[in-house]
Amino acid sequence: MAAHPPAAQLVTCDMTISLDGYTGGLHHPSEGFMRIMEWAHHAYAWRSRQNMKGGDRNRDSEMIEEVFQSAGAYVMGRRMFDAGEEPWGSEPPFHAPVFVLTHRPRDPVVRGGGTTFHFVTEGLVHALDLARAAAKARNVAISGGADTVRQAIDAGLLDILRIHVAPVLLGGGTRLFDGLEHRITELEPVDAWSSERVSHLTYRMAKAA
Repeated sequence: MAAHPPAAQLVTCDMTISLDGYTGGLHHPSEGFMRIMEWAHHAYAWRSRQNMKGGDRNRDSEMIEEVFQSAGAYVMGRRMFDAGEEPWGSEPPFHAPVFVLTHRPRDPVVRGGGTTFHFVTEGLVHALDLARAAAKARNVAISGGADTVRQAIDAGLLDILRIHVAPVLLGGGTRLFDGLEHRITELEPVDAWSSERVSHLTYRMAKAA
């Protein structure tokens, strides 16, 4: 039976894409991803979570810190975990339980700063139930990748979607919204603003009647 979250608890998602809608490049996926994520990598809030010095203390950084502070647990796909496990190092930026969707069982991976990766083989709904319970009154954040985000949108499980649009055309790669062509999905604009490196768009997902 699905858990009943607190009334104020939300399932959120933050994804950075290129202006032409890709989460990474076609021929050089890592290079494309690093390029569109430059705005975050320059921010103090992101760098401090990675135990890195410096960073810009600006509105981008404030937004990143607010997202981290509001999230009590995370859900992500296995490919995102595999790509991030080494770069995140011994103290990943989450500082909270992370539930990883996978078809390959694995014992929990405990890291510094309060991050433990739990591997869930029973699908997205079950992972979200576990994350809601772990997050208590805080939000559950879906971290990616694109397929996990699409599953959440398609199943009507997402409450807030924040898209961060980098001013670059990658020309190919993985599109965030490919695979959702079979129906119209309504979103309610909540906020929009830009910095020198990125444009931030926040939407509330419309619930099915």
